[in-house]
Amino acid sequence: MKIATEERVSFSITELAEEFGVTSRTIRFYEDKGLINPAREGTTRVYSRKDRGRLKIILRGRRLGFSLQDIKKMLDMYSPESGAKDQLTFTLQKCEEQLAKLNIQRADINEAISELEDGIRQLKDYLSTGGKPSKGARKTIA
Repeated sequence: MKIATEERVSFSITELAEEFGVTSRTIRFYEDKGLINPAREGTTRVYSRKDRGRLKIILRGRRLGFSLQDIKKMLDMYSPESGAKDQLTFTLQKCEEQLAKLNIQRADINEAISELEDGIRQLKDYLSTGGKPSKGARKTIA
């Protein structure tokens, strides 16, 4: 009988890699950076539920574009004794900054798409007329 992931106490590196769709090397990289700290049984890494949770947050943070340094700070700021207000405030600030960056990137991408669509339209027009550009196309065709 297989135990549900949420009920498990420990995980191997292979299990976590398969669950999250990453390589063992990726997990070891995050360990080298001090983001997760598995226990050891001899030479075998044993990951706890806490390590699994941290890995989940790390991967989500990377997907959203946060730096490893910011992710580490977000994770390390958590303290059950003192509450999470500082952590949440820092996380909110970083989320707002990242959203602003992504909105700028989206605007840049939308502009590039418009330019490409216009260029494609002009090139198709040019080619369909046998190489005679329509009025104004001569200025913008590459």
